[in-house]
Amino acid sequence: MSRTRTALLAALALVAGTAGAAVAAIPPDVGAAAVPCTVEYKVQNQWDTGFTTAVTVTNNSAAKSSWAVKWSYAGNQKVTSGWNAKLSQSGTAVTAANESYNGTLSTGGSVSFGFNGTYSGTNALPTAFTLDGVTCNVDDGGTDPTDPTDPGTGSRVDNPYAGAKVYVNPEWKAKATAETGGSRIANQPTGVWLDRIAAINGVNGGMGLRAHLDAALAQKGSDELVVQLVIYNLPGRDCAALASNGELGPTEIDKYKTQYIDPIAAILKDTKYAGLRIVTTVEIDSLPNLVTNVSPRATATANCDTMKANGNYVKGVGYALNKLGDAPNVYNYVDAGHHGWLGWDDNFAPSAALFKEAASAEGATVADVHGFIVNTANYSATKEDHFTVNDTVNGVSVRTSKWIDWNRYVDEQSYAQAMRTQLVSIGFPSGIGMLIDTSRNGWGGTARPTGPGATTTVDTYVDGGRYDRRIHLGNWCNQSGAGLGERPQAAPAAGIDAYVWMKPPGESDGSSTAIPNDEGKGFDRMCDPTYTGNPRNNNNMSGALPNAPLSGHWFSAQFQELMKNAYPAL
Repeated sequence: MSRTRTALLAALALVAGTAGAAVAAIPPDVGAAAVPCTVEYKVQNQWDTGFTTAVTVTNNSAAKSSWAVKWSYAGNQKVTSGWNAKLSQSGTAVTAANESYNGTLSTGGSVSFGFNGTYSGTNALPTAFTLDGVTCNVDDGGTDPTDPTDPGTGSRVDNPYAGAKVYVNPEWKAKATAETGGSRIANQPTGVWLDRIAAINGVNGGMGLRAHLDAALAQKGSDELVVQLVIYNLPGRDCAALASNGELGPTEIDKYKTQYIDPIAAILKDTKYAGLRIVTTVEIDSLPNLVTNVSPRATATANCDTMKANGNYVKGVGYALNKLGDAPNVYNYVDAGHHGWLGWDDNFAPSAALFKEAASAEGATVADVHGFIVNTANYSATKEDHFTVNDTVNGVSVRTSKWIDWNRYVDEQSYAQAMRTQLVSIGFPSGIGMLIDTSRNGWGGTARPTGPGATTTVDTYVDGGRYDRRIHLGNWCNQSGAGLGERPQAAPAAGIDAYVWMKPPGESDGSSTAIPNDEGKGFDRMCDPTYTGNPRNNNNMSGALPNAPLSGHWFSAQFQELMKNAYPAL
């Protein structure tokens, strides 16, 4: 766990050049008011050649209408990009000055900014800071990745999945094992979904968060181990769908913070769990809805318009990133939809910009984001091998086909890699990685094409060669014909931290008919196999399996079909 070490500069001078060494505490008779300013400099992520840092400055002197913080490096560190401050560097000296929107700094007030940097050799922490020329006290705020004596050090790595086992949920394993043939995959790691407040302590006698983390410690032994958590309980959750509506109303942001996020954050900060690598998938399907399903678009819903207007999706995601990211062994991955949702030109860049807005809200910074996840609980193929978006048929671009429909991407891997590039270009750390949920996107079995389609038209070419056999890319509920996808694995491609099974195979997306329940889950016609569609799936049939239970409940028939159509085959 992170620890805070505070010292006067006189004490720091005794250990200059020794990053992370123990330092003297402020004498008891020196009050906070006697310190004109305090700077917290926290390296939040570090890899072989680069690092991401968050800086918080607290002003204990007279109020200011503008400010400038300065420090110098002992090594060859270079600031490459930043946010919430104008950063400049001359040699080893760095200056961070206020932006036009954050120049006011009251007495006792704080301001935060961050940046990405490069280095070689060692990345020693700066030991002296000034605010408008006045020397500040230094608080390093926690983990120092350069110091092997820091108890929090070493817990955050570039790719948490590299060299690590991943937690197998005993509850999911038991359900899978009970299915005929299910033992073949019962030891695969899946996500633990915290989809309501009660899930923190366990629902109906089931395992709560601490029980899962304790079980993870037992599985870990002397190895590294990743635990995958899905943070999924925003106010007004899933505004464009009904099957996975949540327990909190659109305005209950305070309840979300105090009764959901805060208790989870407190558990994750427990030093008992400091040796685990905890991956959080933060609020799937939320932010993309604010791009594609709001007015004036034809796909708009009143619920999504409400959530965009009240800002509670942005606030909730920002708050979660800020609080969960305080633990040095937590890796936040934000949901980034999938290529069949955000891959079009008018969705792609605006979505990335909205992700950054959320990552800068409620005290969060982009440094609180370790990466992004795509295709969570969805069915888009990881990689289409028989066609690319650049292909033409008889001189006609495949982008004009009904399936691609002018999208820039044809699969999740190309989309994830491109989204990563876009996010880095607008200020996210250059070390961010992507996850792809491959739990149900294998599309194997007899329907899996073995080569391109006929070159008669762009539609016969694409439809004949595509692995993804859905009727339409907009179909998302309990899809008929789907199969288990690539097994979870670390670093499968450039920029991809891992293929994961974040959605536990066999858990329903939603009920085929209306089922009364106390979980806040409604009935969405997209889960009804007789439904003829809406603008979000271009008025096609839903492609859903019949007789499905409520979302999150066990769906044996789907589990059997996923195994039957697995690719690679079981």
